[in-house]
Amino acid sequence: MTRASQQSAQRQTAHGAGRRRALRLGATAVALLALGALAVALRPRIEYTTQAVGRGDIEATVLAVGTLQPAAYVDVGAQVSGQIMRLYVRPGSEVRRGQALVEIDPSVQQATVDAGRAGLAALRAQLDEQRAQSRLAAQQDARQRALAAAGATRDEDVESAAASAAAARARIANLAALIAQTQANMRADEARLGYTRIYAPMAGTVVSVEAREGQTLNATYQTPNILRIADLSVMTVWTEVSEADVRRVRAGMPVYFTTLGDDTRRWQGTVRQILPAPPVPENKGTTAAATPPANKVVLYTVLFDVHNADHALMPQMTAQVSFVSAAAHKVLVAPRSALTAVADSPDRFTARVLGAHGEVELRTVRVGVGNRIAVEVLDGLRQGERLVTGERRVGGLKGRFRL
Repeated sequence: MTRASQQSAQRQTAHGAGRRRALRLGATAVALLALGALAVALRPRIEYTTQAVGRGDIEATVLAVGTLQPAAYVDVGAQVSGQIMRLYVRPGSEVRRGQALVEIDPSVQQATVDAGRAGLAALRAQLDEQRAQSRLAAQQDARQRALAAAGATRDEDVESAAASAAAARARIANLAALIAQTQANMRADEARLGYTRIYAPMAGTVVSVEAREGQTLNATYQTPNILRIADLSVMTVWTEVSEADVRRVRAGMPVYFTTLGDDTRRWQGTVRQILPAPPVPENKGTTAAATPPANKVVLYTVLFDVHNADHALMPQMTAQVSFVSAAAHKVLVAPRSALTAVADSPDRFTARVLGAHGEVELRTVRVGVGNRIAVEVLDGLRQGERLVTGERRVGGLKGRFRL
């Protein structure tokens, strides 16, 4: 092989080695770039859940459950015993004051009144007779006094005539008292006779009837209830508020409620009264009410009235009540879930605000009216800023490969 051929072969060998070295370097660079891109792709990152600060209305409320009752009602009962002869109304009847409702058999009471009238007539006849006897005794007494003045009679005759006149006057007084007593008894008997016809004590609606025609009533030991009349134009909500919330409720506080099955109509009212003691359970005395069981929540009764002109509200309905302890309108509102309380500062919180470039800024926020969902922002935030309400870590090898 000539020298020129040897040099050409050496050059070709060197060129091939250079190409192989360049290829190796290129492959290494590509692998490094791929590993870098993969590292960036697999690097974990944080995604934030946010909610914007907006403007709206907010109110702080105390929630409770109540029962509707007529503000004015009366239970009509029987004051005399007897059989119901007529029942002129039924549930739902509209009645006016003084309208006849019930007629009870008056036979016994009428007989008692008739007997009293006969007895009174007999006493008056006796009184007339005794007055005549009294006049005679008075005349005899006067005659004996005149004879005694002339010395023409005995002393015992004078004394006997005086005693007879005094006795006649006493019998008149006794009969007059008996007549007065009989008249009083007659007034009671006539009143009981009048109780056999029962009239409406107020205008309203008959909401319940507990008796029937032909039923016999016994009013000896207690007054039997026959029916209930209620004025349904105004209803009272009897609300049970727990001891933990009752201090936040006060007379004059605005309140609203909805009824079960109709949460579209809101009824408005004002707290009228907070009863000072919890209700006494049935068949329990005052001692039981004063010392409730240790494991039982104590409930206090709060009353408020609501107009019911269209009679849409009915007795015994359940009301879902909200007492408004504070309210603010058209203010900045932030979600409570995005705020963290600051120790020893009930009106100051911290919030994380997400910036336009994804950065998170910690802010101190002063709040006003609040509830379990949102609060009024007084200082520290602007409308439209987005508050971080949650976050989650995404990316990374975890979850991308499974063995």
